[in-house]
Amino acid sequence: MKKTKILRSVGIVTAAALTLVACGKSGSNSANNENAKTASKFPQAVPVKKAKQGGAIKYAVKTDTPFTGIFSDELSTTTIDSNVAAPGEEELFDTDDNYKITDKGPATMKLDQKAKTITITVKNGVKWSDGKQVTAKDIEYPYEILANKKTKAQRYSSQLEEIVGMKEYHEGKAKTISGIELPDGENGRTVILHFKEMKPGMLYSGNGYFWEYASPYHYLKDVPFEKLQSSDQIRKKPIFFGPFKVKSIVRGQSVTWVPNKYYWRGRPKLDKITAQVISPNSTSQAIKSHKFDIAEVVNDQWDQVKNTSGVNFIAQIPLSYNYLGFKVGKWDAKQGKNVMDSKSKMNNKALRQAMGYAMNVDAVDKRYTSGLSFKIPTLIPAQFGDYYDKTAKGYDYNLKKANELLDKAGYKKKGKWRVQPNGKPLTINFMAKTGSSVQEPTIQNYIQQWNKIGLNVKLVGGRLTEYNSFLDKIQNDDPAVDVFLAGWSLASEPSPASLYGEGAPMNYTRFVTSENTRLLNEIDSPKSFDHSYRLQKFHEWQKYMNEEAYVIPTDNSYKVTAVNKKLTGYSTKPSDNSNGHQLWGEVGFAK
Repeated sequence: MKKTKILRSVGIVTAAALTLVACGKSGSNSANNENAKTASKFPQAVPVKKAKQGGAIKYAVKTDTPFTGIFSDELSTTTIDSNVAAPGEEELFDTDDNYKITDKGPATMKLDQKAKTITITVKNGVKWSDGKQVTAKDIEYPYEILANKKTKAQRYSSQLEEIVGMKEYHEGKAKTISGIELPDGENGRTVILHFKEMKPGMLYSGNGYFWEYASPYHYLKDVPFEKLQSSDQIRKKPIFFGPFKVKSIVRGQSVTWVPNKYYWRGRPKLDKITAQVISPNSTSQAIKSHKFDIAEVVNDQWDQVKNTSGVNFIAQIPLSYNYLGFKVGKWDAKQGKNVMDSKSKMNNKALRQAMGYAMNVDAVDKRYTSGLSFKIPTLIPAQFGDYYDKTAKGYDYNLKKANELLDKAGYKKKGKWRVQPNGKPLTINFMAKTGSSVQEPTIQNYIQQWNKIGLNVKLVGGRLTEYNSFLDKIQNDDPAVDVFLAGWSLASEPSPASLYGEGAPMNYTRFVTSENTRLLNEIDSPKSFDHSYRLQKFHEWQKYMNEEAYVIPTDNSYKVTAVNKKLTGYSTKPSDNSNGHQLWGEVGFAK
């Protein structure tokens, strides 16, 4: 996504049972390499043709659990909700293909480095689906939602505290945010943001230092903050200023969209769009039977669908990754920061590193995802260019090294299992979410790998965890969870501060160190307007994170989408997207 980091639907298809790994067919790697080459050649958009007016389509939302239906950018935290809301969603700013903000979107932005301000002006005629003009108050209001602790918004982070007065409002010491100026009043169209310090990423979408969405103040103002997330205005009857508006919602299952007659770019081509939930296990059959006009391919099912007629396949490597996270603390809501627990059983670097080296990610990705998933060595994806440290090695499969680390750290074996250095028994509670048909053997494989090095690892609750429950447990620091497997969809500006900072609620491992804080601050400091300086700090941070192993990157995947050949206007290019999603007003049936 362009703007914010969001927890992925981590139905990771990265491995399968150990016994299957051992007896993989010869020649399968060659076929998988060919699949990866094929995906790399797919275009990012369907062929451009003239589109006719009218028609209805269905697109698949791949998930094995109902969507939560939190239709608020400030309060939602999952890609599933974001995908369901896509036809109505639109960010304030458009970007070019390098994610640099342009003046082509619903609003324009002017940065004044000397005055330490950003001026945002909404274009006249940008209207909510109820016909009301998007106003300055609609730009300011999201900051209140994010920063008021009563909303329990997960997306508030210390990065936003670079806006003057934001911290004071967040802590309840001020009733307004002093650094947000509305020069023409609430009903005007201009907002001036005053910053303590200007940051190098501010010209790019996804920088995290200012919000890139609006929220309809006139529609939500009478809802108390503590009731906002559960309100009908958010859950049942949300409004948007994008190309489509909600017609009906079947809770957790589907949303039907019809054109927003007030859409500022003009009437959309389609008459109706239905977003429908589908289980990952049913996706390949749905694509082959043309049940949906647009559906993301499940990578481990690629061989089943690759010869499907009547579709165009488009592909990209998304800004995302999966990771293994170690719980080493808790979120302190009162202080608004993460707090490490020095007594956490996972607060031992050697133990974390050993678990990383014991994961056979590369081999199983090649074998069980049709070659469309691949191991990654660092928390900064290669798509970020030279910020990515190409010398990083990550955690290659090495059981010998894993055992040596544990032996040296004092995790001695007593019978089958190792014990803690203090001699007490060691049981590691591991949580992973439900997913496609290979998810269960995937997770059992990793547990077997950890068992091989003498670690007694058990699934939380004895089984995979349903997605919404998974989210609840990691967000609220359930003490039953020691280790978890998750993933991120990333913002298009590479700063990792909103995911791994001391004041970041989404830092779900809860690790905090002075060195990490120093490096994150340096990455986003004024000195980092010098690209070479920022580059150096990004590389230092990646090296540090790999060494400390509080978060171990595992893999990423090609995202392949099957699109009805009759459709035109569908694209995954950044310049054709808003909120990381297709600008749905351009999609239509070719003449």
